[in-house]
Amino acid sequence: MFQFIGFAATVAATVFGYIAARRFVEQKLRYVDSIHTLKAPIVAGVVAALVAAPIVWLLPLVGGGTAIMFGASVALGVSNGSREVRKQLGSG
Repeated sequence: MFQFIGFAATVAATVFGYIAARRFVEQKLRYVDSIHTLKAPIVAGVVAALVAAPIVWLLPLVGGGTAIMFGASVALGVSNGSREVRKQLGSG
């Protein structure tokens, strides 16, 4: 039972990270040129994983993989949000 709760928490954190990062890039960082570089999703993902690591350490039901998955989902959200902005602006 506790494994299922941990899995559900991991999935929820992953989905939240992706959606929040993509929405933030599309709405707030639309005209920021540096968000369209290859380095931006990597930096965002690493920072998100580092911020999530102490939080995950305190929670007994999730492990380090949750922080890694959260960081990866934020990186994918930033990348896809940037791609969507480039499509909407007509430069990609």
